[in-house]
Amino acid sequence: MTAPPIVGNVRHRRARWPWILLVALGVLAALVVAAELLARTVVPGIVRSVVVEQLELPTDQQLEVQTAGILLPQLVWGTLHELRLSSDEVTIGGITGSAHVTATDVHIRGGALGTAKGTVSIDQTQFAALLRDSQLPDAEISLDAPNATVQGEISLLGRDIPVGLTVLPAADDGNLLLTPISVTLGGSQIDLQGLADLLGSAGEKLAGPQRICIADRLPAGITLTGLRIQGIRAVADISADGRITVDPALLENGSCPG
Repeated sequence: MTAPPIVGNVRHRRARWPWILLVALGVLAALVVAAELLARTVVPGIVRSVVVEQLELPTDQQLEVQTAGILLPQLVWGTLHELRLSSDEVTIGGITGSAHVTATDVHIRGGALGTAKGTVSIDQTQFAALLRDSQLPDAEISLDAPNATVQGEISLLGRDIPVGLTVLPAADDGNLLLTPISVTLGGSQIDLQGLADLLGSAGEKLAGPQRICIADRLPAGITLTGLRIQGIRAVADISADGRITVDPALLENGSCPG
């Protein structure tokens, strides 16, 4: 007469199974969450170390790294969907500014990037440094969106005459492009053609668009794609060749013609 106890034990075991399953699922979920949190803690540090080393930045460089999406599946597949890097102050090619860059399809086991684009914001002093190879007078440069104005002096008939040239900055085929908008000479506004007539070839150079190569101050794998003045800062758009992560030559500074 053992049937009743057996039935009772079976029912008891059946009643316990849902609770065991729930506990197991809870433990698994906790492990997944812990692993995800660990990944989010470790991955940014690894990315930061690689970027600092490859770009030869100071070891204490301030650099924030953010990832997108759930990391664990991305780590399993070996590709991070999106990385966002930002710094309030970073120096590349002798120019210091704040930078924000977004990279996609980052292969953690090595490989070219999908895309890498961003912006760099610099102040008036740093913008002036970019223009050191231009035909503009060596003088004070001020930014006032959307233009930049150069205030200096030129020699005319043995006298130094104050000149102010307002230009619209942009980017053209990787170069800085400065398009003159207006000019003042001795405090009086004159038209651009008048400047060319008055100063001859020197005036023609000042009155015409100027292209300034900055490739020799940037890694060869980074290209200037846009430039605009926002308030009193210059904001440059940049893009990177996806092969910059696999071709060391693209990390070396580029070159300018001549």
